[in-house]
Amino acid sequence: MVDVLGAELSGAVARARLIEIVRARSFQVGPEMKLASGRTSTFYFNMKPTMLDPEGAYLISTLILEQLAADGVNAELVGGLELGAVPIASCVCAVSHRVGQPISAFLVRKQAKEHGTKSLIEGLGRDERLAGKRVVIVEDVTTTGGSAIKAAEAVRAEGGNVVRVITIVDRREGADAAFAAAGLDLRPLLTMADFVG
Repeated sequence: MVDVLGAELSGAVARARLIEIVRARSFQVGPEMKLASGRTSTFYFNMKPTMLDPEGAYLISTLILEQLAADGVNAELVGGLELGAVPIASCVCAVSHRVGQPISAFLVRKQAKEHGTKSLIEGLGRDERLAGKRVVIVEDVTTTGGSAIKAAEAVRAEGGNVVRVITIVDRREGADAAFAAAGLDLRPLLTMADFVG
């Protein structure tokens, strides 16, 4: 992997450093908490402090771009469901420009806005459409996969082709089956095993 300053940064080193940042800023163990999926767990990830940290955001973006390049995934757009996907997509978009492989960003609203264009999908130019575009869906933490699947359904409804779903952390609680059933390819950067051993 080549960082934006041109220095070599191996994927393994970047991944190890991201784990350190997530552990310090976003992972906690304690009493049972309710997750977005509705399930409860004593392990909780609040990824916003990592996604909004300069180094954390850079590492996430770089690892996503490295994964896509290594697998030959030629994406035109990256995005997902608000709020979790917004910082990820924005940083991937910015870093992709810097490394000369631009990928535009978008977001999927949880509900279409009730004014203006009444759009469900935001970020496209006036004359741009998702139809026929190769799209990567991103999310911060995956438990059941509901948020990413909802975003993928919105993209598909507009004619977009979802070529990959990337999550920062997969909790490994059965989302694989849900994604497979939806015909989606889920690839995590990290899993629960990186934090609980």
